Amino acid sequence: MKGYEVKRIKNLMDENIQLLVDESQKEGFRFLQKLVNNYKEGSNTFTMPGEALYAVYDQDGVMIAVGGININPFSDDTHIGRVRRFYVARDYRRKGIGTLLLETLISEAKNHFQIMVLNSTPQADAFYTSFGFIKSDKYQKSTYYLPL
Repeated sequence: MKGYEVKRIKNLMDENIQLLVDESQKEGFRFLQKLVNNYKEGSNTFTMPGEALYAVYDQDGVMIAVGGININPFSDDTHIGRVRRFYVARDYRRKGIGTLLLETLISEAKNHFQIMVLNSTPQADAFYTSFGFIKSDKYQKSTYYLPL
């Protein structure tokens, strides 16, 4: 997508994610602050086999979206990847940014996992099902899954 760049984050502490954290909190979401806190304390740094954290940056290098893949922490099966901390800045929604990021995560996950799961709100139903995710409670603490 012209003008936008998806990059794998090597160290979240070197990135300026605060604008996204602030915006997400105003919307009532706490999961980006949790992403930062968990990263700082070392409990989730997206460094286990198959795990990755990505961000999308605009033309000025500002982070406008973030999302990652973890080994699903709610299962003993290491073949299940979980989409984590997926957020797109309000002004960039419905412009293909989320698609760009999710396509990157799915592509990355196919190299390591057999199933991809996530937990999301009903508002995102059309977005995730358009990628082939199946709405189901088949996997613990997940609302969608995608066979890879």
